[in-house]
Amino acid sequence: MTSSLPTGQTSLLLQMTQRLALSDAHFRRICQLIYQRAGIVLADHKRDMVYNRLVRRLRTLGLDDFGRYLGMLEANQNSAEWQAFINSLTTNLTAFFREAHHFPVLAEHARKHSGEYRVWSAAASTGEEPYSIAITLADTLGTAPGRWKVFASDIDTEVLEKARSGIYRLEELKTLSPQQLQRYFMRGTGPHDGLVRVRQDLANQVEFASLNLLQKQYDIGGPFDAIFCRNVMIYFDKDTQQEILRRFVPLLKPDGLLFAGHSENFSNLSRDFWLRGQTVYSLSKERA
Repeated sequence: MTSSLPTGQTSLLLQMTQRLALSDAHFRRICQLIYQRAGIVLADHKRDMVYNRLVRRLRTLGLDDFGRYLGMLEANQNSAEWQAFINSLTTNLTAFFREAHHFPVLAEHARKHSGEYRVWSAAASTGEEPYSIAITLADTLGTAPGRWKVFASDIDTEVLEKARSGIYRLEELKTLSPQQLQRYFMRGTGPHDGLVRVRQDLANQVEFASLNLLQKQYDIGGPFDAIFCRNVMIYFDKDTQQEILRRFVPLLKPDGLLFAGHSENFSNLSRDFWLRGQTVYSLSKERA
């Protein structure tokens, strides 16, 4: 039986169903480009992940060859597609009050400080981390304007849009107490049943911005009382990790705290920071 579809539609259908070839050379180029743009190191075992994420961009753009896609990127260093490329290859695993032992430390530290307490969430993802910080500070210091502020950044513009919206599934907030849920979130009704939204008075205390940690200078107001840079360094090589830590030094107050992820060890990377608790660092005594 012959197809009744026009030739163009038949070709498009074949393109959507056939697996495109990702050659070794193209995979290496992808690895080089994401390293240059975002500092992310992709190991060989990430090849399937790279294929599955980038092939969606090729389908969206109507391309049937990774080489043509990479050529399009490299032909225009300022193309908006670069952001889509980065967004596709960043990993965003997060949750409310993830690595819960950090938040009592933050609360105790904030309680000892007068004036505006300022925190930077350097890998905000979809917002769970900065809102967890905001809830901790609101519980500890209250919600009076000027008492505290959270600055939240990420290289991925798509996840930042979700973070700004402040909308989550109710089941994602299981680590919050009933009091926190009632105080800081509004429940959806009707077609929005099962969803919650961050209340505006809390959201107003969190400022989101796109930021690439590879930038020579960070366009973000410091210094900060605390910086959260958790589960980010694992995607960088040692030189990049050390450079980012050097850039953190002038952005942290002398008695400030730097929070790392559970699988990260900054003591082996920098003499500027010393370990003062479980994955919690402060500036070394020479720096402070």
